[in-house]
Amino acid sequence: MCFDIIIIGAGPAGITASLYTVRANKKVLVLYDDKSSLEKTDKIENYYGFETGVSGKDLYEMGIKQAKNIGATVKKEEVIKIERSLEDDYNFSVSTSKSTYKSKVVILATGNKKNTPKITGIEKFEGKGVSYCAICDGFFYKNKDVAVIGSGNYAISETNDLINTAKDITILTDGEKAPNFRADNVEIETRGIKEIKGKDKVEKIEFMDGTELKIDGVFIAQGVASSADFAKKLGALVKNDKIIVNEKMETNIKNLFACGDCIGGLYQISKAVYEGMIAGLNAIKNL
Repeated sequence: MCFDIIIIGAGPAGITASLYTVRANKKVLVLYDDKSSLEKTDKIENYYGFETGVSGKDLYEMGIKQAKNIGATVKKEEVIKIERSLEDDYNFSVSTSKSTYKSKVVILATGNKKNTPKITGIEKFEGKGVSYCAICDGFFYKNKDVAVIGSGNYAISETNDLINTAKDITILTDGEKAPNFRADNVEIETRGIKEIKGKDKVEKIEFMDGTELKIDGVFIAQGVASSADFAKKLGALVKNDKIIVNEKMETNIKNLFACGDCIGGLYQISKAVYEGMIAGLNAIKNL
């Protein structure tokens, strides 16, 4: 299916962007899956229009219903990959756990998720064997042994991007249930991870039981992909897990916008709503 705009995220920024773009007669798809941090907020008293306050859960659900009522297509599907495409007039291909969609514009608004597992050695070896992007860095591990840390659809997607490059791949679930995935050069290991070890670069994984796995590189793909993960894979500028945008909420990639907590600053609903409006209005102009 093809859309003018695909928005990733259904929080205040993403839903606001959808309201403005749908009202401009654009075909809009909102995709979301992971729970919003807004749902964890018991009561919000500093947002306009609610004289006795409102729970985060209620505000989140009302926003999704509002987007649907105004004409946006809203689907609860985990986005696992976004790729740039030059087919026809559509610039992006967005793959979820259920389908693939095309769009002219993508707006990233999945909040401030950080899925880095708390494993000793990850930060030490970032850029020295620890990577967060199989498409970006897979080439450097041609015919080498690598590991992917994760157990969900995102980890499977990263593994698939490595299958034709790496020699052998081990999916490390770190204690989570093994995914239903099989490939000739892929093993699945469910033991808990104690540490990533090496001298100047990654050399091995130590498990909780003291055993070790020799490895040349580790790809982090725990949980679901964040806006920053998608941005980096598309070549957008990211600093400290925050997407860099201009005053129009544009990234350095044409027709790729970002708004809300994923770009940093104050973590406030009013800020996210404002940025969603700016992203939506400028997406309309680009179309």
